[in-house]
Amino acid sequence: MNDAPARIGDPIESIDTPALVIELEAFEANLAAMARFARTSGVRLRPHAKTHKCPLIARKQIEAGAVGQCCQKVGEAEALVDGGVGDILVTNEIVDPRKLERLARLATRARIALCFDHADAVDAASKAARAVGVELGALVEVEVGMRRCGIAGGAPAVALARRIAEAPGLRFRGLQAYQGAAQHLQTRAEREHAIAAAADAVRATLAELDRAGLACEFVTGAGTGTYRLEVASGVWNELQAGSYLFMDTEYARIDGNAAPGRRYDDYAHSLFVLASVMSVPPGRAVLDAGLKSFSAEKGFPWVHGRAGIEVTGVSDEHTRLELSFAAPTLSLNEKVWLIPGHCDPTINLHEVYVAVRNGVVEALWPIAARGASR
Repeated sequence: MNDAPARIGDPIESIDTPALVIELEAFEANLAAMARFARTSGVRLRPHAKTHKCPLIARKQIEAGAVGQCCQKVGEAEALVDGGVGDILVTNEIVDPRKLERLARLATRARIALCFDHADAVDAASKAARAVGVELGALVEVEVGMRRCGIAGGAPAVALARRIAEAPGLRFRGLQAYQGAAQHLQTRAEREHAIAAAADAVRATLAELDRAGLACEFVTGAGTGTYRLEVASGVWNELQAGSYLFMDTEYARIDGNAAPGRRYDDYAHSLFVLASVMSVPPGRAVLDAGLKSFSAEKGFPWVHGRAGIEVTGVSDEHTRLELSFAAPTLSLNEKVWLIPGHCDPTINLHEVYVAVRNGVVEALWPIAARGASR
């Protein structure tokens, strides 16, 4: 860590801003709640490390019952294994021979699996695994409505699974079926419809796999917005939710699971960008955090715990707040807690989490996979 923004034992008021802050009581409650849901539902939990990018957090999830971690990039997998994580699924198509070699070498230290939607990629991964003398787990990614990666369900997916099963150095383990486009659909009814369609595609593929005599160990997918629906379908037996640990305004804007029109509240906000007031023109205030401290592609951050204050503009190093007549004025250097619009890319902008409890810094957690884009 270069120039950490706080020291253990510091009061929140002494944290150097901008800083990425975890409120530990909410974080721990979120961690325990998802682990409990998976345990009582009889499904595996493999949280997505593309959200937190932190081996220490990954180990906390595993200690709570997770079977391992998901990630998107080979660099993320390397950081996780270096940090003591022993079971990783790369939920992405890896086709570059150099990256496949890195994954094969990583498989000498941990259990590694990856996803496929093309036969040429299967052959390339098999070559890399054979060269290093390891076995890589392999999943067929089924296109279930996201219109990103994936092969059509049914016969095409089974043909690819058979290609994997016959490839030296690879072991067919199951299906990747992630409907990411459903996660932030506004209403529960819309999300139900999307996951029902995804479940139909998976069921058809499972039936074809069974007829072909190919054992499917697990169907993995689901996210924070739909995980209850995947479990209720009876099709998925592994969950990949990641944002549940922290939450953000994108999730806060969708309807919840309990009743139509009620805000999503399965999990509490535990992740914040802490900023300081640097200017107080009449009727507004300016903070010392901007686009270099949080992502705004999903909308401006929200001000946490302060009624009558709204973010109305952001730039590289500034956030502009408008204060209503009912809002108290802000003072120079006063701390303001911002809820980011999208937690994943916000986290990628920081080197360390400042973990606080009862107003005091309790821990500093390095974000070891920050910037791991390859």
